[in-house]
Amino acid sequence: MILSTLLRTTRHQIGAASTAPAFIHAANRALSTPARSPTFASWNDEDKTYFQQLLKPESVLTDADDTEAYTVDWLKKYKANSSHQMVLKPKTTEQVSAILKYCNERNLPVVPQGGNTGLVGGSVPVYDEIVLSTSSMSNVVSFDEVSGILVCEAGCILENLDNYVAKHGYMMPLDLGAKGTCQIGGNVATNAGGLRLLRYGSLHGTVLGVEAVLADGTVIDCLSTMRKDNTGYDLKQLFIGSEDFESVQRAFVEAKKHLGEVLSAVEFMDRQSLDMVLSQQDWTKDPLETPSPFYVLIE
Repeated sequence: MILSTLLRTTRHQIGAASTAPAFIHAANRALSTPARSPTFASWNDEDKTYFQQLLKPESVLTDADDTEAYTVDWLKKYKANSSHQMVLKPKTTEQVSAILKYCNERNLPVVPQGGNTGLVGGSVPVYDEIVLSTSSMSNVVSFDEVSGILVCEAGCILENLDNYVAKHGYMMPLDLGAKGTCQIGGNVATNAGGLRLLRYGSLHGTVLGVEAVLADGTVIDCLSTMRKDNTGYDLKQLFIGSEDFESVQRAFVEAKKHLGEVLSAVEFMDRQSLDMVLSQQDWTKDPLETPSPFYVLIE
């Protein structure tokens, strides 16, 4: 899988005595769009020709109509501040490695992108960064019906994987509202929790191995399919993202006590969050008839 690159950020510490205006000022400064780094180059026609030779011409997008969907998030909140855009759609690990090696040598900035379902703008370019889309890496490599171990490429859509393993009597241990669009590579990169986390645990436990490409093109092969593997350092955990309410924990324990192994999904949400979604989406209806400060959905 190709996973997101890690960016070094600065944390602004605010003292307890800070006033609200000071806090707002610091927050705006921390969240404002950074200036484009002068150390980065911009892609040119020579770069485009190289990528077209490495990939197929149709896998290199530069026309505005073709790149628009890749340069804005699905809420239309974050959008690239440049019309000079390029989207690359490799199909193999070797192609990803060659792309990143070339971009590293040319100082071309790259943004890895899966299904682009994130809500924080991390998968869209800020300026003219090259978008490396994993959407063409969507093959199931293998599935063991005895052990239930699935090996797949990073661009596989979560719902497609769930339907695939369902034919063999299995289910994915991850379920998200965006499952029809989100890709497994992005799920792993962000350690997506989802509705089934309390029942089946996080991806730190369910992912047995990854194949990742570093920013310089180096391929890290940690594709182990062994459930009990205590050899060496567990390097795959470095590529899996990171993510309590006491009363919710008690409710979960009580539900599990009464439902036992029938319990398969638990989700918590508050009324304020639900009202916020309803106020921003005209086409959305309140799915709950009785108002309450908090909701727990149990399946």
